[in-house]
Amino acid sequence: MPFCAGASDCISMPLILGLLGSPLPHGNTALILQQALDGAAEAGCTVERVNVPFLTFEPCMEILHCMNAPECSQLDDLTPYYQRVIEADGIIVATPVMTMGVPGKLKGFMDRFQVLYWAKYGRKDPLVPKERKKQRHGLLLAISGLSRARVPHVFDGVRYTTNSFFDITDVTPGEELLIDDMDGKRDLSQFPELLAEARAAGRRLGEQVKTPAA
Repeated sequence: MPFCAGASDCISMPLILGLLGSPLPHGNTALILQQALDGAAEAGCTVERVNVPFLTFEPCMEILHCMNAPECSQLDDLTPYYQRVIEADGIIVATPVMTMGVPGKLKGFMDRFQVLYWAKYGRKDPLVPKERKKQRHGLLLAISGLSRARVPHVFDGVRYTTNSFFDITDVTPGEELLIDDMDGKRDLSQFPELLAEARAAGRRLGEQVKTPAA
């Protein structure tokens, strides 16, 4: 995304979108997302946080208008985010594990991106320009109440869903910060080393999207 102070003074500032899947705007998931966004901003990116649970929208109703057109016929709070996701240089998905997957509102948000699925795989006319695909990168931040010692595959559902969303939107999956045993940890503000990891991951994502693709 370009920032222009004047007609002849444009600075390219990559856009990082952070998708918050938790319904708690100040909870543990939001805390690590904000750390990652702050890290990306330190790397010189424009950052934008999307509080998905507070958007008003319906899940995909399979109207299938997008099979033949590059838009969704369902018009609601989600509508502007098709273009924002296309414009983004990096996407951070931050979510708790709920019922071994992503929360319902975040899943509904991702499912509505059938608009990009049908463009890419149905009509073979992707909405993300080919020259930008290699430059778009993703980061997954997830927390789980259960420990991996108790349930080794507790993050698998979140990972499969997020990677599918990244594939549909032409984002290359990247780093993952998966924090388990939140039933024991409770408050991530008491774990500065984990917050530092989230910030560092966001900074690396910011640096990555600023580096020209080979």
